[in-house]
Amino acid sequence: MPKSPKSLRGNQIRQKFLDFYDKRQHQVLPSASLVPDDPTVLLTIAGMLPFKPIFLGQRQSDFSRATTSQKCLRTNDIENVGRTARHHTFFEMLGNFSFGDYFKEQAIAWAWELSTNVFELPPERLIVSVFREDDEAFAIWRDKIGIPAHRIQRMGEEDNFWASGPTGPCGPCSEIYYDFHPEKGDKDIDLEDDTRFIEYYNLVFMQYNRDADGNLTPLQNKNIDTGLGLERMAQILQQVPNNYETDLIFPIIKTAAEIAELDYAKSDEKTKVSLKVIGDHIRAVVHLIADGITASNIGRGYILRRLIRRVVRHGRLIGIQGEFTTQVADTAIALAEDTYPNVRERNDAIQAELQREESQFRKTLARGEKLLADILAQKPEQISGRDAFTLYDTHGFPLELTQEIAEEHGLTVDIAGYEAAMKEQQENSQAAHETVDLLAQGSLDEVTSGVAATEFLGYTVPATTAQVMALVAEGESVESAQTGTEVQVVLDQTPFYAESGGQIGDRGYLSGDNLVVRIEDVKKESDFFVHFGRVERGTLNLGDTVTAQIDRACRRRAQANHTATHLLQAALKKIVDPSISQAGSLVAFDRLRFDFNCSRSLTAEELVQIEEQINTWIAEAHGADVAIMPLTDAKAKGAIAMFGEKYADEVRVIDFPGVSMELCGGTHVNNTAEIGVFKIVAETGVASGIRRIEAVAGPAVLDYLNLRDKVVKELSDRFKVKPEEIPDRITNLQNELKASQKELEAVKQELALAKSDQVLSQAESVGEFKVLVANLGDIEPDALKTAAERLQQKLGDSAVVLGSVPTEGKVSLVAAFSAKIYKDKQLQAGKFIGGIAKLCGGGGGGRPNLAQAGGRDASKLPEALDAAKRQLIEQLQ
Repeated sequence: MPKSPKSLRGNQIRQKFLDFYDKRQHQVLPSASLVPDDPTVLLTIAGMLPFKPIFLGQRQSDFSRATTSQKCLRTNDIENVGRTARHHTFFEMLGNFSFGDYFKEQAIAWAWELSTNVFELPPERLIVSVFREDDEAFAIWRDKIGIPAHRIQRMGEEDNFWASGPTGPCGPCSEIYYDFHPEKGDKDIDLEDDTRFIEYYNLVFMQYNRDADGNLTPLQNKNIDTGLGLERMAQILQQVPNNYETDLIFPIIKTAAEIAELDYAKSDEKTKVSLKVIGDHIRAVVHLIADGITASNIGRGYILRRLIRRVVRHGRLIGIQGEFTTQVADTAIALAEDTYPNVRERNDAIQAELQREESQFRKTLARGEKLLADILAQKPEQISGRDAFTLYDTHGFPLELTQEIAEEHGLTVDIAGYEAAMKEQQENSQAAHETVDLLAQGSLDEVTSGVAATEFLGYTVPATTAQVMALVAEGESVESAQTGTEVQVVLDQTPFYAESGGQIGDRGYLSGDNLVVRIEDVKKESDFFVHFGRVERGTLNLGDTVTAQIDRACRRRAQANHTATHLLQAALKKIVDPSISQAGSLVAFDRLRFDFNCSRSLTAEELVQIEEQINTWIAEAHGADVAIMPLTDAKAKGAIAMFGEKYADEVRVIDFPGVSMELCGGTHVNNTAEIGVFKIVAETGVASGIRRIEAVAGPAVLDYLNLRDKVVKELSDRFKVKPEEIPDRITNLQNELKASQKELEAVKQELALAKSDQVLSQAESVGEFKVLVANLGDIEPDALKTAAERLQQKLGDSAVVLGSVPTEGKVSLVAAFSAKIYKDKQLQAGKFIGGIAKLCGGGGGGRPNLAQAGGRDASKLPEALDAAKRQLIEQLQ
């Protein structure tokens, strides 16, 4: 019987790997953040990702060998987490890398030495795979390492060939597998059998360049990229049935089980799956928050929110009633802090984010689960797309959870129907914003057939001569347009900035002999700048040569506001949180708007500090350095890129040295002093985890102050007080209004009591009880409640139901029952009045002795009161 490997803790495995390659002249590097430098990549999904620019030849490395333990996160297999032995969202990849240094033979020899000598894996338990055409790697394993040929599996491109994309560096792979059941023998080995084999080490031999035609040519500098899964090696060395029961994860599972008062070992499989999901996801959540990600509905923030919500829901599934995520996070932090100190440093942020998200989601979850339960109670064959969309859109219940719950009941969700409902809503919301453009009747390609792309000159030129290359009026391509016609114009070159990156398009004029066209907006479609305007004088003809002139005053305003957004982002990072990033913006002529990821509102003090910091930078007169450079160089210099934005290989960098450096194609001031002044107008929340600052800069500040001054003068004249006395005057008016409202409420209460005394004689005896059902007219709900309580007390052992129509179309109902009725007769006011309210198109409930309800159909009130009286008599007799 083959011997078993020696047992090592997870931290020991990690350290032995790094020490092994450190002794072999590899630079030991810390793990990169889960937030990659590349803005086109959502998360760090592989150990090689931080080195991708080196492998692609975009950047030179300072060393020829490196080794890391890289934290990674993937969600593409999230539905398998907890259900299989080794699927995870968060995992650690141990890697050794060669940049044009050693290659196949050395990489294979070290991988084998590490496996068999350091980790003491029995050689007879190891099997390797190679790419089917990689005879070189096959020969090294067989002849140099000594593995029998029948234990070297040749596999296809899907499994054993790595590529960075359709073109570029690529190469074959070789993988090492551990055999849990060598007693089954070497005949008909199937490496896809994950009950027997686990692939723990992958060696990528980057040796080719693939061109656009698919041809492979050898690289001058060949590279090595490897990855050894820490969790998988821990499972092997600790001899446990799955990755979750290693010391890397199981302490978290144990904490969750203790909170749920469960014994993991004695739990059924469904409970174990939930515990594994909690153990896996909470690790991911802790590291995501530690790396500066906050929950939101977009991008990385959405992944964080989704993981937290899955943790909460699986906690509920195993019987955890109260909030618990912060407790299991404590265990995850304790496990990780020695290797990743930032999780302890960010402990407060992690705990606060978890507490906030769990609290909010528990409310959403309870509401959504109830609604979904109602749908499931109807025993549908499938959850309709419309129902799933309503749960998401109206009640905030995620589609993924609807799918999970449906699967637990043996059902599926109509995803096509869900997507159709989503598309319908998007089209409806956009309908109000649609304008006639070049695509209204006929495609842009047809209108601009044979026309070269518009050349933009506007960074340096405010006016230029240009030729009219395409002309559209009323959605039709035309040869000419007369005075008064709305037109869309494409020029061969233009100084007009087209709406992009949050900055609106320029305004200005096209002019010629007896011709004036006012341009109100400019948009970019494909490579063409479309000028939206109106012919104010003369005739505009296709092919005309015109003078294109921007409105310089508007451009200066846009420049001031756009540069101010850059300063605002820099100030937010400096004063509030370095992890803050842009989530959207608007740069107009009269204002600016900046959306950013932040889980809380900013304090008044922070807003003051931000405003003061920006105005300080303005006064310091920082000059702008504008440069065009490769994207990799810009990122290396620290230029901020907006997540989700697609950038070309060459980018424009706006740098105010020492203050702000961003990738941006917009127009900006040459010096911060040109802005003049900056003023924050408002700070609000626009979505969960997303805040918005609205502000004005430059000349727009004067407009803002003039408007405020006008309002203050009008209020001062109206109240006949000095401007500084306005707040006190408003406070006095508010106090007077509150006093008047209290007096009015008292009068309404007296009226209700007077009306209730009038109906007291209508009470009927039903055995030992009194029953009173009456309509009090237009009495308000609060007064109706007071009247019902008073009548019930006067009548003793009684049931009182009162109704009213306080406002047109609305119904108010109250039920007041004595203790003997709701205790002895088991007739509860809350349940009773809720059923009556349904007759009026409403609902409600409350305590057994006193409850209120409402309805929307006042015409049904008499019918509802008759039903109430009839039911009370029947149930009390």
